[in-house]
Amino acid sequence: MPGHKGLSVTGCESCDITEITGADELFAPEGIIAESEANASAIFGCKTLYSVEGSSLCIRAMLYLVQCYAAETGEKPLIAAARNVHKTFLTAAVMLDFPIEWLPVEGEYLCCKVTPETIAALPEKPFAVYVTSPDYLGNLCDIRALSDYCRKHGILLLVDAAHGAYLRFLPDSLHPADLGADLCCTSAHKTLPALTGTAYLHIGNGAPAFFSREARLALAMFASTSPSYLLMQSLDAVNLLLSDGFPQRLRDTVKALSSVRTVLKLHGYTLTGDEPMKLTLMPKSFGYTGRALAAALENDRIYAEFADEEHLVFMPSPMQTAEELFRLTEVLCTIPQREPIAEMPPVMPQPETVCTPRQAMLAPAESLLTACAVGRVCAEIAVSCPPAVPVVMCGERITPEAAACLRTLGYQQIRVMKSVPFAAAL
Repeated sequence: MPGHKGLSVTGCESCDITEITGADELFAPEGIIAESEANASAIFGCKTLYSVEGSSLCIRAMLYLVQCYAAETGEKPLIAAARNVHKTFLTAAVMLDFPIEWLPVEGEYLCCKVTPETIAALPEKPFAVYVTSPDYLGNLCDIRALSDYCRKHGILLLVDAAHGAYLRFLPDSLHPADLGADLCCTSAHKTLPALTGTAYLHIGNGAPAFFSREARLALAMFASTSPSYLLMQSLDAVNLLLSDGFPQRLRDTVKALSSVRTVLKLHGYTLTGDEPMKLTLMPKSFGYTGRALAAALENDRIYAEFADEEHLVFMPSPMQTAEELFRLTEVLCTIPQREPIAEMPPVMPQPETVCTPRQAMLAPAESLLTACAVGRVCAEIAVSCPPAVPVVMCGERITPEAAACLRTLGYQQIRVMKSVPFAAAL
C-alpha cells in the first residue's frame, strides 16, 4: 500500500497490497481472484463470491438483488422476515426501503423457527422469505422444507447463515445452498479458520439466473473501493484447507462436542439448540444467569462467545484441541450447582408497525428513558453486539412489554420519533 510501502508496523504489511498488476480486482476479477473464487465455488458446490466486509455486505447485496429482480419481474418486493434478523437487515431496509412483513414470534427474540405453515398463514404472499439459520443460540430452521414450499409457490428464499459456513462439510451437508436456498451468506471468520471480515455470498443452483449475472454488481454497490488483499489471501488459503483435512477435523470435533453435551447434561446443565458446532447452556436451571456463569469461567481464562441472563454460548472450532474441550467441560463441572433461578425471561413483543424503518430512521428524533418511551415510535436500531438482533424494530410502537424487554436487556434509553406525520403511517 502507498502509505506503509510494505514496511512492518504490525507484521503483515509486506502482504498488504493494492490493485497492482497481477493482483486482480475483487469486483472485476479476471485473474488470480477469479481463479480463487472458482475454487471456492467448486468446494461449496454453487457460485460463491468473496466478501471482505463480512456477511453484512452479503446481506445488503442479497436484499438489493431481490429488489432489483422484483422490479424486473414487475412484482411487489415484499420480504417476509423472521424477527431475529441481524441489524444489517434493518440498515439495508433503511437504504433500500423495501416493504417488510414481520413473521410471528414464538418464544424468545433470538430464536424464530419459521416453517412452511408460518409462511402459508401470512395475509399476503411475499416475494421473498428471509430467515436466520443457524441463529445465535444454535437453532436450525428446516431449510429443505422451507425451500420446497417457497419453490412450489414462487417465493424466493434468502438465508443469513453467517454462523454456518462449516455446514457444507458435515457428512450430510446442511448448507442452505445445498438445501434449496436461492441466496445465502456465510461468514468464513465465524466457523472456518479465516480472518475477521471474510465471508461468502452463495447463489443456489436453482436460483434465477438474474442473481448470478448481477451478484458482483450488487456487492460492489455497497462495498469499499479498497478491499483488503490480506483478507482475500485468507479466503484463498482456506480453500486449500477445506479441500484437504478440514472435513475430517470437523467430524472429529462434532463427535467430541456430542460427548461434551452428554457429560454436561448428566452433571445437571440444561442445553438448547440443534446446531452441531455450537454449545449453548441455559444455566438458570443450574442456579446461574448466563452472565454470572461467564464471569466465573473468565476467572479460569475461558471466554464465551456470548452471554445474557438466559444463555451462555460457546462456538468451538476444529482448530481447537481435544484437551481444550476437555478443560472447558472440566471447569464447568467444578462449578457448584445452586438452587435454580425461577425468574422467567420477558415475553417478547410483536409491536405495531407504524411506519417503515427508513421513515423512522430519517425522521427528527429524541432520546428518552426507556420507561418513558411507551407509546412512542422507535427511531433507532436498538441492539447490542453480539448478538446484534433488535428487540423492537425502528418504525414500531414501543409497548409496555417491549419497554420491559429493552430494560431487561440493558437499554435504559432509546431514540424515538418526535412525531409521526400522517403521511408516514402505514
